[in-house]
Amino acid sequence: MQRAADRDDRRDRRDPRRGRLTRALVGVSALPMVLLAAGCSSGSDDNGGDSTGAKDTSASQSSPSASPSPTVAPAAYGKLPKSCDVLSKKSLDSLVPEAKESGKAGTSNDAATRSSCSWSSLDNNGVKGSQFRWLNVSLLRFDSDVTRGAADKLAHTYYQKQIADAESVDGAKNATSEPVDGIGDEATLVRYDLKKKEGAFKQQTVVARVENVVVTLDYNGAGLAGEKTPSADALSTSAEKAAKEAVASVASANGDTSAQPSGEPSTSASPSKKPSKSASPSASASPSASPSSTSSTASDGKS
Repeated sequence: MQRAADRDDRRDRRDPRRGRLTRALVGVSALPMVLLAAGCSSGSDDNGGDSTGAKDTSASQSSPSASPSPTVAPAAYGKLPKSCDVLSKKSLDSLVPEAKESGKAGTSNDAATRSSCSWSSLDNNGVKGSQFRWLNVSLLRFDSDVTRGAADKLAHTYYQKQIADAESVDGAKNATSEPVDGIGDEATLVRYDLKKKEGAFKQQTVVARVENVVVTLDYNGAGLAGEKTPSADALSTSAEKAAKEAVASVASANGDTSAQPSGEPSTSASPSKKPSKSASPSASASPSASPSSTSSTASDGKS
């Protein structure tokens, strides 16, 4: 055997190509054994288990569910009454006896969220002078918004802003403010005197919030051309009563009659069966915007 091997070695040295061929054939014959050994040593089986038989459950575990979308409480009231219909004929006859009952509606690009109406009354007593009265009711409704917050919270912010605006009127004298009970969810009366060339005006502003709606009622009076200046207390009492009626008309327009003043007929549009619960985001009713686009004039008694 040794001599045969020596002969093969000498032939390989004389013919190098024969040696390479022999080594290649040896390598090819060894390949199946290597593959077989690799297959036997694999760490997993067809059932997803490892070499110990434990099953891999990582792939079957579900990923954490996505976090829920933010929510916000829906708005209680979904519409406004017609602004010129929030007060009864009886109330208007008392507040502005010489005014047109229809009033003057303010301009608005969305009557469902903002509206206003004003009345002017001049009771001419000839040489004794005249009694002037001016009344304005503004309404602003807010919708809930997932980015800005709940409708009633937005309304409360605007309510506070309206009070601050009424307290900071240029030229106002003897200004006072006080909370008023029994009007909506919260209400404040702001009073001040305003001297103008036509006469001395007594201004009363009642700002009230009911749910997601803010009602601002301005009422002022003056004695012109020598007529006696009206009583500020009497004007305040009338303004508070009118504001309560306006707030009740908002609730009534949305099917809630619990806030209707006793003995006062509803003057709003036909109520729905229940308050709206729509909470769709809305870009309307920004707290920085005034619900009335009608600017005050000198004859209104406001700056």
